[in-house]
Amino acid sequence: MPNSLHIVFVHVHVKPERIEDFRVAATANARGSVEEPGVARFDVVQDANDPTRFVLVESFRDAGAAAEHKETAHYLRWRDAVADMMAEPRSGRQYVNVFPDDGAW
Repeated sequence: MPNSLHIVFVHVHVKPERIEDFRVAATANARGSVEEPGVARFDVVQDANDPTRFVLVESFRDAGAAAEHKETAHYLRWRDAVADMMAEPRSGRQYVNVFPDDGAW
């Protein structure tokens, strides 16, 4: 069934000297996130042309799972750890899936 996943694209601009630190912290958060029952997928991607820019693609089974994610220990560790790594505040946009249907996730 389309349109029931809650998908968030989080855009992050990292200070150049903190790129590797951010990669480590974001990967640790992603590893914890994929263990959550409400997470369908959790990707960390880095811009191929500007390594200071990342996007976290967070796919949740529903909006409640997204809210629960923000209460987990691994998310709270990530949030606090990366606060001073960012060149500007992170921004997020919310989406719903169109294709593939939810069963493919």
